[in-house]
Amino acid sequence: MEHLQLRAFPSNFLWGSASAAYQIEGAWNEDGKGKSVWDEFVTIPGKTYKGTNGAVAVDHYHRWKEDIQLMKEQGLKAYRFSVAWTRILPQGRGEVNKKGLQFYIDLVEELLANGIEPVLTLYHWDLPLALQEEYGGWENRKIIDDFVNYAEILFHTFRDKVNYWVSLNEQNVFTHQGWQIATHPPGKKDPQLFYNVNHIANLANAKVIQKFKEMAMPGKIGPSFAYTPQYAIDSDPKNILAAENAEELLANFWMDVYVYGEYPSVVLRYLKEQGITIDIRPGEMALLRSAKPDFLGLNYYQSATNAWNPLDGIANGDHYQMNTTGKKGTAVESGVPGVQKTVNNPFVETTNWDWTIDPIGLRIALRRMNSRYRLPILITENGLGEYDKLEDGEIHDSYRIDYLRQHVQAIQEAISDGVEVIGYHTWSFTDLLSWLNGYQKRYGFVYVDQDESMEGSLQRIPKDSYYWYKQVIQSNGKIL
Repeated sequence: MEHLQLRAFPSNFLWGSASAAYQIEGAWNEDGKGKSVWDEFVTIPGKTYKGTNGAVAVDHYHRWKEDIQLMKEQGLKAYRFSVAWTRILPQGRGEVNKKGLQFYIDLVEELLANGIEPVLTLYHWDLPLALQEEYGGWENRKIIDDFVNYAEILFHTFRDKVNYWVSLNEQNVFTHQGWQIATHPPGKKDPQLFYNVNHIANLANAKVIQKFKEMAMPGKIGPSFAYTPQYAIDSDPKNILAAENAEELLANFWMDVYVYGEYPSVVLRYLKEQGITIDIRPGEMALLRSAKPDFLGLNYYQSATNAWNPLDGIANGDHYQMNTTGKKGTAVESGVPGVQKTVNNPFVETTNWDWTIDPIGLRIALRRMNSRYRLPILITENGLGEYDKLEDGEIHDSYRIDYLRQHVQAIQEAISDGVEVIGYHTWSFTDLLSWLNGYQKRYGFVYVDQDESMEGSLQRIPKDSYYWYKQVIQSNGKIL
């Protein structure tokens, strides 16, 4: 739809930015913090770009006041961050580490004192290593009670201070990369185990939402999903069917469970043909149906385009290659025989990491989610990872401004279409450690002097995009 006049952003719109504990905090073993699976995984040669790790990251643990002051000066309305489970419970369960909890109490108090709404993510991939070693972490249903226990500590601590809670961040990413392609901990390739792990994560997500409601917590809670809308390369019905297949397997398979407590029948039938059966036990589907979220979190970075892939066609295991180097054009197309294959879209540009740049895709994502689920949507991540160069003490990232401007416009168009969007969190506020891509792939409004050598000064320097977003916030989206 092309509107004669776009609706204004809501007056209480949450203009924000985001981060994750492992990617910014550092201080990996300070003040009683336990070891996470990522602290261990990064020690395996070849798992991260040039062996980069989060031992120091960008030292937010010691510089959080400076970072929040920069947020205040920019005018942020909200800041999404994650809590490191191992700072609260070093072994994943047991006695609370008071120093670790106090760090987040101080962080939240400082945000509130500066007029910034805290958006707290319970889990952003840094599982306590002790739980992985004891019983397999997400591979075991014991994780459900341990996760709920951890969450309940935070619910009690921040009951009247945090209004927005994200339960699980990008469940589709950490399960896929952890148990399908082995690029995240625990580094396994086991299709059957992947689907069982994912089901257990669904149960943990539902149980935490259920606990939130039982405690009559003020505020709202929901999972954050990395949604990549799927397109067909053309109007050939076979290619359209391929895109439908991708949408079912890569999107509906997760969000349908979050909202309706049901797995799509098309996917279940497909899995049965592959000899895969999800280990669903009595009462578990009732639990999933009982725990409807208050909102859906959307992490949007790109769209994907599909073509038909016959049974004897391309398979992920044959050619799959992710671009983690920043050398444009090194990603290789992937696919599932008899389902779909991913192909290049000639109508969109790509980043140096071969991610499509498709702002209209964000509007499409919001429209599809609104039509299917009828829930408010909180955009929990959106941003551009690129090389940034420091020139005479400044960073002129006009390419990031162009990217964000177009995506903000797409949000306003979706709002004008009738979609309820609560807020927009860019990824990220400061530069940070990109899990697999090191420090050269920069996302932040604030440049941090840190690179693959991990010996930088950690000085903070606002980029041009920092001041652009400040103007956007001050004008509530009127000045882009």
